[in-house]
Amino acid sequence: MEPQLLHEVTDAVATVVVHHPAKRNAMTAAMWRSLPPLLDALAADPRVRALVLTGEGGTFCAGADISTLRDSPDEAQRLAVLAEEALAAFPKPTLAAVRGHCVGGGAQLAAACDLRFAEAGALFGVTPAKLGIVYPASATRRLVSLVGPATAKFLLFSGELIDTERALRTGLVDEVLPEGELDKRVAEFTRTLTVRSPLTQAAAKEFANGRTDRDAHWAEQARGSGDTAEGVAAFLERRAPRFGRRPSGGAEGGPASGG
Repeated sequence: MEPQLLHEVTDAVATVVVHHPAKRNAMTAAMWRSLPPLLDALAADPRVRALVLTGEGGTFCAGADISTLRDSPDEAQRLAVLAEEALAAFPKPTLAAVRGHCVGGGAQLAAACDLRFAEAGALFGVTPAKLGIVYPASATRRLVSLVGPATAKFLLFSGELIDTERALRTGLVDEVLPEGELDKRVAEFTRTLTVRSPLTQAAAKEFANGRTDRDAHWAEQARGSGDTAEGVAAFLERRAPRFGRRPSGGAEGGPASGG
């Protein structure tokens, strides 16, 4: 099978798989290029309430395919930044499920997700200093927001890999699971996400990401959604809430791609 991004939608969760096992799921130019339109399509799919990004087999993503850097390093970085920004802008909750190596461009993708769950034994690295690359400003700021300036500098200056214990301690990952339990926990957690209020999630994502000009928009969405009334009624009636309305103002997409 050619290197590509595979995807499926099951039980309201979209799963995108980085598939290039011959090179530890390194991202080719075609794979970087295909991610934004795929995300647009999944954002527009009313079935999708959350998205999981993972890698084929025992590795998340070993970064960019180095052969693409030899041919056109500027274009390769441009494509990677566009893909990373598209992932960061995905309007629904996103979760990176990490096994094995999460390095270079793979770390960029994981950092662009809202949350990161890792299997014990995973390794993380931000490695532009090994290649003489200027790390993108947007990716640097995102890394700093996760781990703080000191750890970001440690990773960027040295290119050293860190284990899950340090990644958890510094905020790079949110949970570390014992070997063999990552899939179960990801399925359990995303199942929880799909029954919570999409209005709450969409507004919280924007606010947490630093957007400051949409207070009135979300107040209007809240008035028209019925989610608050449903949530309160469900609590008083001791039943599970049935949230349904999709918030407006999210990403628009085209036909499904990949997989």
